[in-house]
Amino acid sequence: MSASTTIKRLGLEKAFQYLYKDPEKNLPKLIDWADKFSKGEFPSQRAAVRAAIEDPDNAYYPFVRHMVNDVDPEVLTTVAVNFFINANLIGWDKQEELRNKYNCNIPWAILLDPTSACNLHCTGCWAAEYGNKLNLSFDEIDDIIRQGKEMGVYMYIYTGGEPLVRKKDIIKLCEKHDDCIFLCFTNGTLIDEAFADEMLRVKNFVPAISLEGFEKATDSRRGDGVFMKVVQAMELLHSRKLLYGISCCYTSANYDSITSEEYYDMLIRMGAYFVWYFHYMPVGNDASPELLPTPEQRQTVYNRIRDYRTRKPLFAMDFQNDAEFVGGCIAGGRRYMHINANGDVDPCVFIHYSDSNIREKTLLETMRSPLFQAYHDGQPFNENMMQPCPMLENPAKLRAMVEKTGAKSTDMQSPETADHLCAKCDSYAACWAPKAEEIWEARKEEKARLAAGEQ
Repeated sequence: MSASTTIKRLGLEKAFQYLYKDPEKNLPKLIDWADKFSKGEFPSQRAAVRAAIEDPDNAYYPFVRHMVNDVDPEVLTTVAVNFFINANLIGWDKQEELRNKYNCNIPWAILLDPTSACNLHCTGCWAAEYGNKLNLSFDEIDDIIRQGKEMGVYMYIYTGGEPLVRKKDIIKLCEKHDDCIFLCFTNGTLIDEAFADEMLRVKNFVPAISLEGFEKATDSRRGDGVFMKVVQAMELLHSRKLLYGISCCYTSANYDSITSEEYYDMLIRMGAYFVWYFHYMPVGNDASPELLPTPEQRQTVYNRIRDYRTRKPLFAMDFQNDAEFVGGCIAGGRRYMHINANGDVDPCVFIHYSDSNIREKTLLETMRSPLFQAYHDGQPFNENMMQPCPMLENPAKLRAMVEKTGAKSTDMQSPETADHLCAKCDSYAACWAPKAEEIWEARKEEKARLAAGEQ
């Protein structure tokens, strides 16, 4: 770590110490400090933060207070330092160096499955069928993180299976790699008092708890009583002053419910700090294409989430509809990639094809493999940011990449050909294209008006 980076890390830690002496008085002073040292960069972002801090009518005014007052100071400081200094300041420079040196993608985050095992048997989920047959060992995960940090990666996201089946190992990894942030998609039912205490001790683990909607919808898919277990888990996390959020998959059947104002307000009352919406993907031989949202339904989700962002104190991300903010598809190592419990390296958590396994190649070798290089060379897959995905909105491109590179299905239960997967997306892509064009043209006009107003 360079001397300047060390100074910036210590500076951020000191800033948080200063903040907590008198939050209301010192919050505006911190943004003054940020303005002073920003060298004029990110003016609109800094203005937005200032409004959230100083304007009581701003939607995020109570959100900022929620963060400062309801999160343990040491947890918030640790997450902030690991995110802003390690994952971005230190990490980004190293990633850029390797991108330029090898002309390939280098991820900002790595998703990985510690296990394929799960404690639930949710309708339509493949994970329970694997039982506990597939696992990455502690040493394998540790080595993935070691290699990742050498590439500048300090953000790790656990998926599954149910990652918390391995919660003892997960805590040990948080402890060993205390300079990283660990996010986890979880059903939440294995979060108990002992685990919450361990989270508070290590300070760098953040769960994103999956909810299908309200109690009836959640329990009908996940099992009786699961909704209340999730509620209890969130109450535990809140009592320990820990960060946590919600993960939602919207379909043609539930999109209206889980993007309703009533549902959104429920998440705010539960104390969640973020909600992450995912578009249903028809992955797997037994997937149900009828669950794909119609163009009108997807537009409703798009409109509602953007509306809530302007007036609700909850940070919301929309994985499929927010591509404009990240320049299109972020998979294939451009910003993230996925390692399953068998060690196969997939370009995306939703696209289960691979030509590499972590037990046979290094991470850097994987990033230079034919499949990942095809992603690198093909991105963005569409200039319209409402059509970012090479599977869902541009299925011909995924077909071509898999065929050209010889990548194989990594679904060990029921391997699916790329033709079979993409055939389920052809009609969706064709129906969505006109609506995507309409939304994107309107969005470009909106941004042009905003830019003109700032000048």
